[in-house]
Amino acid sequence: MALTSLEISGAAQRLHHAEKTRTQIRQLSLDHPAITIDDSYAIQKAWIATKTGEGRVVRGHKIGLTSKAMQSALNIDEPDSGVLLDDMFFADGGIVPTDRFIATRVEAELAFVMKTRLSGPDCTMFDVLNATDFVVPALEILDTRVERVDAATKATRKIFDTIADNAANAGIVLGGRPMRPLETDLRWVGAMCHRNGQLEETGLAAGVLNHPATSVAWLANKIAPHGLALEPGQVVLAGSFIRPIETRKGDTIQADYGPWGTVSCYFG
Repeated sequence: MALTSLEISGAAQRLHHAEKTRTQIRQLSLDHPAITIDDSYAIQKAWIATKTGEGRVVRGHKIGLTSKAMQSALNIDEPDSGVLLDDMFFADGGIVPTDRFIATRVEAELAFVMKTRLSGPDCTMFDVLNATDFVVPALEILDTRVERVDAATKATRKIFDTIADNAANAGIVLGGRPMRPLETDLRWVGAMCHRNGQLEETGLAAGVLNHPATSVAWLANKIAPHGLALEPGQVVLAGSFIRPIETRKGDTIQADYGPWGTVSCYFG
């Protein structure tokens, strides 16, 4: 790790303040050119610790950058992850308060709800399917507390910035029809995503590492060296299989999962 403990805690506090004030901060990768992936996860961990210290409760995890195209664009060879907290969950068909966020986008995903504890190393997609209670359609709400483009240098956000920023996570909506993990081939679960009635994006869950359960297995193995596991009842967002849809106040987002129902939210 290249950053000191003081730099890590300072970055975490800057992100915390940015979220509370809805004011983006300069890219951490510009302030700390030597920053590493480990540094970024350390910043994320410190930020989550601040939130749980204020009363928030960990409800699960999210996985991002699961498509080969996104990994190639960012010059990485694995996904990233963040933490889901209790205040990030919004009701299906409910209102998402835009005055709480900075610049929201939405992605369509599958959420795995764990039945039994799942831990690495050597976790496989079959272990994931056995440990999952049910899988449910979901929308992930993204936000960015870090500037996407630096005004002075025109540099774009790096993977280090995204990871530190809790993998850009801000909210989650669960809906549709829950499915048992072995009742269908999850690769073929697809969604048509509409904004204000207009079709914006479509995709299949196979876009997530060929099978979304593979993504969940990656996470279980990734957090195992830190003594962590996926716990019963936790929700795991396996990763998006569409491009992010930009949203503004007044937008309604609906994802139609066909036989597995719909999930929607309104940005009020």
